Amino acid sequence: MHIDQWLDTIPPLLVYVAVGAVIGFESLGIPLPGEIVLVSAALLASQHSSLNPWVVGIVASAGAIIGDSIGYLIGRKGGQRLFDWAGRKFPKHFGPDHVASAERMFRKRGMWAVFFGRFVAILRILCGPLAGSLRMHYPRFLIANALGGIAWAGGTTALVYSLGVVAEKWLSRFSYAALGVAVVAGIVISLIIKKRMGRRHHDETASSSPDSSEERATVER
Repeated sequence: MHIDQWLDTIPPLLVYVAVGAVIGFESLGIPLPGEIVLVSAALLASQHSSLNPWVVGIVASAGAIIGDSIGYLIGRKGGQRLFDWAGRKFPKHFGPDHVASAERMFRKRGMWAVFFGRFVAILRILCGPLAGSLRMHYPRFLIANALGGIAWAGGTTALVYSLGVVAEKWLSRFSYAALGVAVVAGIVISLIIKKRMGRRHHDETASSSPDSSEERATVER
């Protein structure tokens, strides 16, 4: 059963709880499909009046902010040992290359890395624990975390909800075949963009390989 189908079978209150909980645990540092759940809930809200898109956006924002803050505290206490353990348990998400690349971004961008990290899947998981591990000043982290969480959760909800409403009206005038063509075109474009971004990220990583002797630095105290 797909996530959107599962969400469609539970009461609205539980949908809100599921959205906040999944995004919160993902932000805490646990690899979960937070963005997929948010998109599915926003799409359902566009088709079911019982689901309020404002509430979806609010609980998603709260889950992101609270989860990241808890992740920050865990990272501050666990430090490098936490990432060593996570790397063994979840090598796909917490492998040495991922962590090293994220560290370089945090050292270079500081608060901006926290803000824009909310929009990148792997950084969404690493952001809180890594900021805590690097001893980023918490008030600065909280500001960037809150702004990023609201922009990501609120923006995603608003965009998907609006597209869902438009698509529903569009379907009353055009055929499902046309919709299928549009969906396929959208997927192809997304894959092309994702591939180009991945290639650019790989080139940046290769051009600035981490120095093994560099000590973990304090970020923007």
